[in-house]
Amino acid sequence: MKVNPTEQKLLEHFERKRWSIAVAAIIIQLCLGTIYAWSVFKNDLVANHGWNEVQTSATFMICIGVIGLAAAFGGILVDRKGPKFVAIIGGLLFGLGTIIGGVGIQMENILILYLGYGLLGGLGNGFGYVTPIATLIRWFPDKRGLVTGLAVMGFGAGAFFMGRIAPANIAIWGAATTLYVWGAIFLVLVVGAAMFFDNPPRCKLPVQSNSQPDATPDDDSFTFAEAIHTPQWWLEWTMLFLNVTAGIGLISQLSPIGKELFRPLADSGLSPEGLIIAIDAAGGLVVAIASIFNGLGRLFWAWLSDGIGRKMVFSTMFLSQAVLYIIVPHLNNYYVFMVVACYLLACYGGGFATMPAFAADSFGSENIGRIYGTMLTAWGVAGVLGPFIFSYVKEVTGGFVWALYIAAGLLVVGFILSRQYKKPKHRAWVHFA
Repeated sequence: MKVNPTEQKLLEHFERKRWSIAVAAIIIQLCLGTIYAWSVFKNDLVANHGWNEVQTSATFMICIGVIGLAAAFGGILVDRKGPKFVAIIGGLLFGLGTIIGGVGIQMENILILYLGYGLLGGLGNGFGYVTPIATLIRWFPDKRGLVTGLAVMGFGAGAFFMGRIAPANIAIWGAATTLYVWGAIFLVLVVGAAMFFDNPPRCKLPVQSNSQPDATPDDDSFTFAEAIHTPQWWLEWTMLFLNVTAGIGLISQLSPIGKELFRPLADSGLSPEGLIIAIDAAGGLVVAIASIFNGLGRLFWAWLSDGIGRKMVFSTMFLSQAVLYIIVPHLNNYYVFMVVACYLLACYGGGFATMPAFAADSFGSENIGRIYGTMLTAWGVAGVLGPFIFSYVKEVTGGFVWALYIAAGLLVVGFILSRQYKKPKHRAWVHFA
């Protein structure tokens, strides 16, 4: 069909606009994803500030727990106030929270660290995380899986940069100054990128909607009340919770596990100081490389879900991860562990990237900010439980074996649940009210 010049210009403007928002979303998610490199900071805090394993892990648990709650509230604000407002607030809170976290370290006051990096940083991260996802789902009804995967790929990859840069920053400046510098960077980049955000025009978009054949049409979207009264919403919440609990528990201890496996390979001819530096670098390398796959997995699995379906992707990720978590305790090679960790983090990230499209296919995109934002409370709960399981098991048993077996069990449950999913029927919630 021939397109007249005016329609062609509108189409070109639409394409430029939505891809500029996609680029801004990636920048925001890169900044927010640096929280996954917390284990790099944790090592320094345990070694040089007199705080123990559980105390330092609590900072990460608070941050992740708050993110889930903030994402739920942020999703409501996105639907009511628009994405630009919420993203700016998120950038301000995340940047300032990171800086205040540095104050807590400098003052040797762990409560200030919890308040800054944990509470305020978590609030800003939650607001900033949900906004690009809800916005891009609306701008890209034809590429839901791909574009959400592209955006949250940045969140997974953010830890790569922090995992590679932060150890050197900490060695030169100390942990407190490192957080000061990065907090200022976050303020500039996140708030600046937020200025590009906007909702699409309230008219029929010049693209074909709904990549999944059985997806709920956008003009028949579920309300929030309808969605949360379906068994499918709770099924998806639980699937996200199980995938995150296993993955984030591993992430919270990724550097220490890598360091223990690298220790036998370290050059015995090194000086004591050189040996410590080499082992620390090995722990940071595992975090950095695995974080790349956390990001790439988000893009790959979300893209694949556009083709084979969200249900099949989740089933595959759950089952393959369960097998590998059982195998990990029996590994005694640093490099093999790195390969396995890369795949596990790819699946962990893939769950985050695929679930927004899964939710939009199930319930439509009109109220996706609140529907998916509230679903992210699963992330908050899992963000507390996963690291707690791994740190508690380490404290009690001196190792991570039983924590890895627990994670495998959770993933088996996730596989079983994923096979039960069926498309929700509109207004089915009435029967459950």
